Amino acid sequence: MFVPCSTAARRDFKGFTLLMPSVSVGNVGQLAIDLVISTLDMPKVGYFYTDCLVPMVGNNPYATAEENSTELSINAEVYSLPSKKLVVLQIRSPFIKNKYRSFSQTVLSWVKSSKCARVILLSSSHAYQRDDQQLHSTPLRYLLSPTIQKTVGDQMQELNWKEMEKVAVYPEINNAEKVLHIPGGGITKLLFTESCSKGIPMAVLLKFCSEGDNIPDALALVNYLNEWLQLIKNEQSSSTTTTASHWKIPSSWKLLFGSGLPPALF
Repeated sequence: MFVPCSTAARRDFKGFTLLMPSVSVGNVGQLAIDLVISTLDMPKVGYFYTDCLVPMVGNNPYATAEENSTELSINAEVYSLPSKKLVVLQIRSPFIKNKYRSFSQTVLSWVKSSKCARVILLSSSHAYQRDDQQLHSTPLRYLLSPTIQKTVGDQMQELNWKEMEKVAVYPEINNAEKVLHIPGGGITKLLFTESCSKGIPMAVLLKFCSEGDNIPDALALVNYLNEWLQLIKNEQSSSTTTTASHWKIPSSWKLLFGSGLPPALF
């Protein structure tokens, strides 16, 4: 459940977009969320208390000075930016075995009680399990639940985005029966199918990738998100295309990746 930082903090986010990651291959969704929180300088408004995630505690990953570097962070926290009607749930630890469904139900229940207008889930999937069609096109995909399809479906077509393909249940035997398959996507499929059945407006944005240096994957995914939501713009031109230098890198990345970060990110 959502626990606000203070008694004055808002408990509902009516009309807000909820942005959250799936703990998936390469942690791409979580890294992309880091970039959004850091770049927009989103303040923490609360925690998401759950027994479904491995407990953890650490220093403030978005510290900007010595004064706030010792603030503690836990496994699931909520950040908000009312000016953009945006609320973000960041997840920093893996799931406890057999707790996936419980977590999904808790999150979707919170979405309803907090009156969020829609949910955008950032995720990833194993690149090596792509089929021929996916190999010959962009590594980025999207999914829309029926309730959000009505409002943003045309916009996705204008952006020329590709919807995540369904795959045959029995390839080469029966290609007519197809299902959604997101290998390495963690709870992505579960959250999406539950949202569809509960009538919750959800969009999934994902990138095919492999474990390793996933900074470029995170940048690609957050730029993909930015094409749609226009969270930041290139101030040096009229173009809405963003590059690595337009995103503010969290201080924790410099500790985690060190010299592995591209020069443009410092």
